[in-house]
Amino acid sequence: MPRLVILAFVTLVGALALVPRGFWWTGRTPAAPLEMVEGGPEVAMAGRLWIDTDAACGAGPQTDPDDCFAVLWLLGRGADVVGISTSFGNAPGAVVQDRMAALVAEMRKEGMAVPPIHAGFPGPRDRANPTPEAVGALRAALEAGPLTILALGPMTNLAAALDGRPDLTAKVQRVVAVMGHQEGHLFHPSEGNGRGAMLGHGPIFRDLNARVDIAAVRDVLALDLPITLIPYDAGRGVVITGRDLQLYARQGQAQGWLAATAQDWLGFWRSEVGTEGFYPFDWVAAAYVVEPQLFDCAPVRTEVRREWALWLFPLEGLVVSPATGGAALYCPKVAEGLHDLLLTP
Repeated sequence: MPRLVILAFVTLVGALALVPRGFWWTGRTPAAPLEMVEGGPEVAMAGRLWIDTDAACGAGPQTDPDDCFAVLWLLGRGADVVGISTSFGNAPGAVVQDRMAALVAEMRKEGMAVPPIHAGFPGPRDRANPTPEAVGALRAALEAGPLTILALGPMTNLAAALDGRPDLTAKVQRVVAVMGHQEGHLFHPSEGNGRGAMLGHGPIFRDLNARVDIAAVRDVLALDLPITLIPYDAGRGVVITGRDLQLYARQGQAQGWLAATAQDWLGFWRSEVGTEGFYPFDWVAAAYVVEPQLFDCAPVRTEVRREWALWLFPLEGLVVSPATGGAALYCPKVAEGLHDLLLTP
């Protein structure tokens, strides 16, 4: 083994030895307590819904299927989804478009009505490149009336659609975004059995949706829109097991196809994370749009801030802190009945 590799390994192990054991296993240092409101506060959301997604179901053995569960669940419940835009994050933009097309094909086999799917940015916004179709479609939908925007991926398409269009910001009734965390908190599935990767800890996830395009997050936050953040902790309030997928698959052809695509993801969580099932982060966020009273939330201040991941690597992230009367809501706790709601046809 080259000396440089050995030196890097020794340095990493030495640095990790300095990390307090409690932080290593839980992924969090003490943070200021949030003023949680059980089942609220009450929010106003437009009936018309736009979904922005980085769906990757079935794209690979370690790709998150949660977006597809969220989209299928909302359409199956008759939500007034006026449009869907594709993004990037869980997979490259072209792969996301392919996966959404595959899901739509399965839904149409059952005669389900599917709204238009619009191709969005395949990566962080580059003003030198043409504006994708999704930006114009989202602008047109906002011009037609108020929207609730469910951002299951990065905020790239939303930031571009609102750029230079102050007339449209008032039409955004609420943004529901899967991102954000408290200061000193990392994304650790610390409930695992200790037999996974990372020295027995299991994988350490990123606040992916924020970090893949932090500039877009900063741009959207500057608009001071009503926003609800559904963080990692909310997702960990629901576990989808193999038994759940078996029952889900019986609900229809699209459900059966989606349950099959999720098997590798389930296997990854069992072997590497050490849990009996996976946390359906984006599916949980979809539930907030339908039943927000099933979430305990706190008003918070939002800030894009540089942090030290594992105290070793500087990264910018979306950090929340307590703020009485803050415009943003942070909803880290879900009601016990949410699991059954997600699995109810």
